[in-house]
Amino acid sequence: MAALFATETELCQTFIADIPKEWTAYAETGGFDILLVRNVDGFQIGVQAKLKFTLKLIEQAIEYSASEVCSEGPDCRALLIPAGEERNHLETICAYIGLTIIRCQRERERYSSSRHVFRPALPTMNDSLSWYSERDWHEMGPEKRCSLPAYIPDVKAGDRSPVQLTDWKIKALKICAILQIRGFVTRQDFNHIRIDYRRFLAPGTSWMVRENGVFKRGPYMPAFEKQHPEVFKQIVAEAPTWMAKDQQETKVLL
Repeated sequence: MAALFATETELCQTFIADIPKEWTAYAETGGFDILLVRNVDGFQIGVQAKLKFTLKLIEQAIEYSASEVCSEGPDCRALLIPAGEERNHLETICAYIGLTIIRCQRERERYSSSRHVFRPALPTMNDSLSWYSERDWHEMGPEKRCSLPAYIPDVKAGDRSPVQLTDWKIKALKICAILQIRGFVTRQDFNHIRIDYRRFLAPGTSWMVRENGVFKRGPYMPAFEKQHPEVFKQIVAEAPTWMAKDQQETKVLL
């Protein structure tokens, strides 16, 4: 039997494309391939995806130690696998430890009453309207939910070498935005954005070069804006709200 999905990225993209509009998917966030957030109340589901249903997948989704009990985490944890994966004894283990198994197919079954390409359905606010039983979803009751980035990551979930949109990366993108808007940055810019200037200005990196008392892009500065093109567009568009008044110019160099 041919595999339903060629890669984990394809599996994740098929799943994300069909989640209800009441949810937002954050790729490669909170230590999960996908962090689902219910828009109305912030309820979270951490999802780990694999093409094969194995112990390694379970290991990636569970809380490892007592120290994690009081750390950030999602309300529920789930494993995303292709619908064609055979059922086995690991399902009993997952049910016991509270991991939901989401089976995803490539397209909706022609004669199925399911509204989505995956099962079970995601939990709703109103239990009487939901399609799931208490056995489908187990709430972990985290001490604190996973922190979310200020922007929805424009990265591919399930990538073997994911590029994550961290808080530091967002600040670095703002430095790139200032370079694009004004052509240079100053030490005050780093202080305003609250990012350590030493990583950018260290003489051995050549990330930036000093000219006439200001700093410009150097030959080896990473192209962070190319790693996150959609987020960078948003950051540039929102520059009037986050740039200091003395940083702003009337003309944006796009």
